[in-house]
Amino acid sequence: MKNVLIFTIIGLLLFGCKPEEKRTDFIINGKAEGVYNGVRAYLKKVEKKGRERIIDTAVVINEKFNFSGKVLYPTLSVIEINSVNGKLKFMLENSSIDITIDKSNLSQSKIEGSASQDDYQKYQEDLQVYRKELMDIKTELRNNRSIRALAERDSLKNLATIAEKNYQELPLKFINSHPSSYYSLALIEQESANKNANIDNYLAAFNSLDPELQSSPKGISLKIALDNLLTVYQKKSRVEIGKIAPNFKGTTPNGTTVSLNEVKGKVTIIDFWAAWCGPCRRENPNVVKIYNTYHNDGLEIIGVSLDGARGQKNPKQAWIDAIAKDNLTWTQVSSLQYFKDPIAELYNINAIPATFILDAEGKIVAKNLRGYALEAKVKELLSQ
Repeated sequence: MKNVLIFTIIGLLLFGCKPEEKRTDFIINGKAEGVYNGVRAYLKKVEKKGRERIIDTAVVINEKFNFSGKVLYPTLSVIEINSVNGKLKFMLENSSIDITIDKSNLSQSKIEGSASQDDYQKYQEDLQVYRKELMDIKTELRNNRSIRALAERDSLKNLATIAEKNYQELPLKFINSHPSSYYSLALIEQESANKNANIDNYLAAFNSLDPELQSSPKGISLKIALDNLLTVYQKKSRVEIGKIAPNFKGTTPNGTTVSLNEVKGKVTIIDFWAAWCGPCRRENPNVVKIYNTYHNDGLEIIGVSLDGARGQKNPKQAWIDAIAKDNLTWTQVSSLQYFKDPIAELYNINAIPATFILDAEGKIVAKNLRGYALEAKVKELLSQ
């Protein structure tokens, strides 16, 4: 009897020490005090570029509502409720999640039961602190315009620069300090989609995440997206203002080959155009005027034609005729491959007219100037 009792106790201890199995589904228990019966609630998934897609709906009954289902991984999601102001962003994961709705402002609702939500909430709190600090300094700057306070204004400007830097660097700082958080994946996806995002930095941040996170379904799809963004980013960054213009070679109308480096002068304009491009042809007289005025002072132009459009019966002849008709006496090159022209791809051209203005060192100092602005820039560079 004593042995039976001992084994029973051991069995109970072992059973009690058994780890709780991880949930494979989610249930959201919503408490909505003051929200009328019959009001509809929506559960949405946040997709690329911030788009939201409804994945479920529920009806408030007796001030309560529920959602249930499964997610492959913790996902940034949204709850909206008809007649309730705002929206509630949160991290949805396979767990039991309790939400207490704040009827006055849905975004201030209380959420419990989601570990990745805790990370999301911490980031939002830090973001709010940095944002408030920056806004307070900018407000003080606007209110402090006295000439006698120049020293103080300079100090405030320095503080504003530091605050702006802290605010901009927060996403990467958070990601690097939370390598096992699914919200870090969501943050990389969100921030890397911004127009001026440095994709190299976000790819490095992704590579510093825990291997388990990188190899998750979300991690794999995000890595593919980052690699694609990096290709686009590299194309754009190599022809940004301040960079040395990449050299290239092209074929002239008479079949000879010429390079950018052979053409460059004290100031150089790379002019992407085409015979079929109406805006290009309308701008050509202005470019001719600028060339005739400043060529003897060191201005050079190389035109890159994107003729070769499918609708052109004889692209080369159309190109040659346009050169003659518009009196374009500077160097002209083209592969007659439309936007597939290798030079156009090198310079990330997706619309014309497009111009790059280079200084004497071959550095890109301006882009896409026309009319008076183009002439003023050429004049300024030649006077240096």
